[in-house]
Amino acid sequence: MYHSKISGLGFFVPERVVTNDDLSKVMDTNDAWIRERTGIEQRRHVDPDGGETTTSMGVKAARQAIERAGIDKNDIDFIIFATLSPDYYFPGPGVLVQRDLELPTVGALDVRNQCSGFVYAVSVADQYIRSGMYRNILVIGSELHSKGLDMTTRGRGVSVIFGDGAGAAILSREEDTSKGILSSHLHSEGQHAEELSLIAPGMGQRWVSDILEDNDPEDTSFYPYMNGQFVFKNAVVRFSEVIMEGLKTNGLEATDIDMLIPHQANLRIAQFIQKKFRLSDDQVFNNIMHYGNTTAASIPIALTEAWEAGKIKEGDLVVLAAFGSGFTWGSVIIRW
Repeated sequence: MYHSKISGLGFFVPERVVTNDDLSKVMDTNDAWIRERTGIEQRRHVDPDGGETTTSMGVKAARQAIERAGIDKNDIDFIIFATLSPDYYFPGPGVLVQRDLELPTVGALDVRNQCSGFVYAVSVADQYIRSGMYRNILVIGSELHSKGLDMTTRGRGVSVIFGDGAGAAILSREEDTSKGILSSHLHSEGQHAEELSLIAPGMGQRWVSDILEDNDPEDTSFYPYMNGQFVFKNAVVRFSEVIMEGLKTNGLEATDIDMLIPHQANLRIAQFIQKKFRLSDDQVFNNIMHYGNTTAASIPIALTEAWEAGKIKEGDLVVLAAFGSGFTWGSVIIRW
């Protein structure tokens, strides 16, 4: 059986910076309120008239990852695209990436696991490579939140958190089984699905024709909802559990971690986990203060930035961990 390794990384974020002070001009909030609760100072939003999409951002991140992997784009055997904000209701963005990169008719899979999407996608890619089915898989996490947020005081509890961006990784076959992805661990708890959700549009609700006919400006089902305190309490528990699960599976301890890349949901969650595992600032990478929560894109963006900064070196033990809507959560243990 083979192992898989991350052979190339890339990310893309829009040029448009939206600060906390910028948000205070369109809703009743302020910089101190946002920083205290989330740790976020600014985020990136696409230009409303620029034509950028979830797919186009993913393609830009993918091109960088392909170049850094040192492969030709035609060497890609499969595409996995994680997002909660696809360009279309259907088809998903995976096939749009295949088209825009002008790849051969390789398979394309879309993953809808929100904040845990990239971890789930990496786990799937790893299993495909371990089985010998594929050699090089393009994994993308990309989100365009800004067009779907309630940018008023009514929606401030959620809208101040999210930003736009994309990250990508090439997973390639690794003959040395002591390196690469050692294990992945995935979980879900659907009984809390509505605690962090966007209910509409969805076929479990009203008929689309009725929604269009009503055209109700007070219908908030089209905006994200989050029970913040409940999500926070569950996140800190599940983060800890799934990190320990990964370490124990591989006979490792928290002291073996060289770099933890947590999903960038809330800086307070990451700080809680860092303190619980007694990790130094050099052992945890956070960039939520610059980009906000980019959901499925947050881990690949952070992973790329950490690698670019020289904070991840060959032989390091790298842990990816995420928790989010669903609830879903997971971890990936990597020997770099």
